[in-house]
Formats: sequence, C-alpha cells, structure tokens
Amino acid sequence: MAVLIFLYLRMKKPGENINQISTNELKPLLGDTSKQFIDVRTPGEFKHNHIAQFKNMPLQSLQQNAHTLSKDKETIVICQSGMRSANACKVLNQQGFTSVTNGKGGMNSWSN
Repeated sequence: MAVLIFLYLRMKKPGENINQISTNELKPLLGDTSKQFIDVRTPGEFKHNHIAQFKNMPLQSLQQNAHTLSKDKETIVICQSGMRSANACKVLNQQGFTSVTNGKGGMNSWSN
C-alpha cells in the first residue's frame, strides 16, 4: 500500500525532478557538450535576443518536437522570465527526460 501511495504522489508532482539554475550559474556551462540548451520563447523573441548555444524550440511545439532531443543529456531550458521554461521542464519530465534544469529569471536576468 505504501508503494501505491508513493507512486500516486510521484505522479502528482511532475516537476519534482526539475532543477533550477541562475543565469550566473549557467554561464560557465555553455561550452559543455554533455548538455543541451533549449530556448522555448517564440521565434520573434529568439531572433531579437538569444544566447548562442541555445536552440529555439517554442513551448507550443515542444511536445511534438521533444523526440529530437537526447534524453541522455541534461537539458537546460530558458525563456523570457522563467515561467514558460518551467512549464517546458514539466513537459520534458513527463516525456521521460530525467535531467531537466530551468533557467531562473530567464532572459530578463541574463547579462553578457
């Protein structure tokens, strides 16, 4: 019975395995090829300003395109403020990605 309760609670918290990272903590990781970097903002937002290592994959299409990402790499996700990327992390987590990190504050807190 305890196992069933644990599994039920685990299913109710899909974002439980999602880490948070500040943009200052993110900077030294940008050259790490063992990680993949996803920007879930719209193409217009991405075109206006983005971090070179990030691939644009808008939140609206993430669920359909998640299969193009590696589940073996840590996935770091960013948006404008951190809200859409948090949702994107939950989507990836629900699709079986076990190492997902949200960029806290998003591009609003990014400084070169």
